[in-house]
Amino acid sequence: MFPAIVIILLVTSTILYVIAPHPPRTPKQADDLTELELFLDRLVQSGNPPGLSLVVVANGKIVYNKAFGYADGPKGKKTEPDTVYHWWSMTKIPTTIAIMQLHEQGKLNLEDPVIKHLPWFDVIYPSDDGPVITIQHLLQHTSGLPDTIPAMIGWVHFDDALRNQTEVLKLRLPEFNKLRFIPGEKAAYSNLNYMVLGAIIESVSGQSYETYIDQNILQPLGMSQTGFVYTSTMAMHEAAGTLPLAHYYTPLLPILLDTKALIRERQENLLWLERVYIDATPPTGLIGSSTDVGRLMMAYLNDGSLDGSQILTPDSVTLMTETAPVNGRGLGWFINGTNDLLYLEHAGGGPGFATMMRLYPERNLGFVILANGTDLDREGLMDLLANMSWQGLEG
Repeated sequence: MFPAIVIILLVTSTILYVIAPHPPRTPKQADDLTELELFLDRLVQSGNPPGLSLVVVANGKIVYNKAFGYADGPKGKKTEPDTVYHWWSMTKIPTTIAIMQLHEQGKLNLEDPVIKHLPWFDVIYPSDDGPVITIQHLLQHTSGLPDTIPAMIGWVHFDDALRNQTEVLKLRLPEFNKLRFIPGEKAAYSNLNYMVLGAIIESVSGQSYETYIDQNILQPLGMSQTGFVYTSTMAMHEAAGTLPLAHYYTPLLPILLDTKALIRERQENLLWLERVYIDATPPTGLIGSSTDVGRLMMAYLNDGSLDGSQILTPDSVTLMTETAPVNGRGLGWFINGTNDLLYLEHAGGGPGFATMMRLYPERNLGFVILANGTDLDREGLMDLLANMSWQGLEG
């Protein structure tokens, strides 16, 4: 006979599943834009997510830029191409680009041990005779450092004061300083890798991480609707994050966060969230529009250059694109696909928002979707877009 607690959990889980918003299944193929847009309209009407923005870039230009659903349902605010969303872990790509820029300038080498730039970096290795952690290990998630999830959810804050990233790392590292495997042995995703990279950027550049990214990537590419805090113009286009009332994150929130401060209001089975920031910006701190992500993708696909601004040399782009992946992890990117249809991608996700960008370098083609829902069939949507014919728009 089942214990009473098991029966209660089963009944509760069933109820939560029934009342949760269920998005439609992503199709394998859309024959044209009309069919794609009909599906995306159905997706946002499900409330999970309530809104999204989609950009397609091809052959050096934005060929599709459209938004669906609501940026803020209770306020009746619809999404638009300039709607601003949290990128979450897509931030790791600009962080990687910053490291590559400093590599180009001779200020660091990818083979450098971390302790060369952060002498206080103290971790516990599995053995005394193994390799030490290098910058490339961090970029490829092969360092052995453990991930900071779910504790990282508790690092969310509500004020717009930026934290010093070197000090954030010094504060958090002792909790996560025991390596899970010998560096280089395999790959395992860890936000801590990119926290360390952020501190290295600060050490080598002499600037705060956020200032470096803004001055050397965002501004040169004209990404005016992207940053680490909401500017007045970004706030005009702000998407509010959402979380289904029935979700696996929900039980964690009272443990890790001030839920009264986080939850702005409830609308049927959807929780609309207040504006949030996060202590650790290098792995997950950027906020911006899909149009701006489109500019970043176009620069990458054009050997690091856009509208006369060169953020990476062609050699650096090649290195990021062609470095042999370890368990699918390249330099910053997740690398997948077949030899004749290689693609690079990075997702982002957390309470309130879900994102994904994917590039096909050989096709000079890229997609990004930003959504204000905690859940999103990111791989399915990217596959759907990749299976469509963009030939008529690629010019």
